[in-house]
Amino acid sequence: MDRTAPLLPLRPGLPERRTHDYKRHGTTTLFAAFDILSGKVIGQCAPRHRGQEFVKFLNQLEQEVPAELDVHLIMDNYSIHKSPPVQRWLKPKKRHRFHFHFTPTGSSWLNQVERWFAEITNKRIRRCTFDSVTAMEKAIYEYLAAWNQDPKPFAWRATADIILAKVERLKN
Repeated sequence: MDRTAPLLPLRPGLPERRTHDYKRHGTTTLFAAFDILSGKVIGQCAPRHRGQEFVKFLNQLEQEVPAELDVHLIMDNYSIHKSPPVQRWLKPKKRHRFHFHFTPTGSSWLNQVERWFAEITNKRIRRCTFDSVTAMEKAIYEYLAAWNQDPKPFAWRATADIILAKVERLKN
């Protein structure tokens, strides 16, 4: 995306200003897997969000995650996992180490990779302009490489009791 007008810089008493509208130069899909123990992220950009592209990402995971480890993929309820290419990919016995789990609708905050998506959005994508999909993907891969040089897992600060108390307040 590219802004329709240039950013206006900070001035004393005025924050940086930018237009709300933008020009779209195409889209990319970022598939990412977040290792909750180390904080490392495996990511791959794809031109579309279909089963074929997801299978390519699963192949990357299969290559990069040690064979003796099970892979638990926590995903939103998007139906990509039901596509025929993904179902065919899961069939061989060697792939029984891949387990899909799904967050309930409206609960994506439970998925730590979503927190990482917020990080890359806030720290690399939101305030930038990109004149092509290639430029945006380059920025994503650069951020991914920098993150993985010193990865940090996310730590929950709220206890289950605090979260459940908030849920109860919302019900009333």
